[in-house]
Amino acid sequence: MKALLVSTCILAALTGPALAADDAKDDYERPYHVEDGKVDQAVYNGYRRYGNSCLQCHGPDGAGSSYAPNLTESLKHLTHEQFADTVINGRQNVTSSQQNVMPSFGHVEDVVTYLDDIYAYLKARSDGALGRGRPERMPRK
Repeated sequence: MKALLVSTCILAALTGPALAADDAKDDYERPYHVEDGKVDQAVYNGYRRYGNSCLQCHGPDGAGSSYAPNLTESLKHLTHEQFADTVINGRQNVTSSQQNVMPSFGHVEDVVTYLDDIYAYLKARSDGALGRGRPERMPRK
């Protein structure tokens, strides 16, 4: 009985973090709905709003540019709250070798009003649930 308990504890110690990480990834509530490569209205709207307000700096599909970072990578580490704070308030990251400035979009109605949709689109891209290019919309119900 002791050997079984020790073996179970060792197995849990070796696989526990990996299983916990997988479970956590599967259990979190995704802010998007993608099915068979098609997106819900919110994600599609986020794609459109991203194209109007963010694409110029962050490049097509949130993939970054020489001017601004890859948002599909950034959203692997940022929470929704951190993302919203950065978009609304802006950010300055000035060092001796570079100067990165994200202007505040808190006054831009088309961004603030649809911030959750923009986040949903970028998070779907970041999670690998949505590929590059214009997404196809799900039929309206």
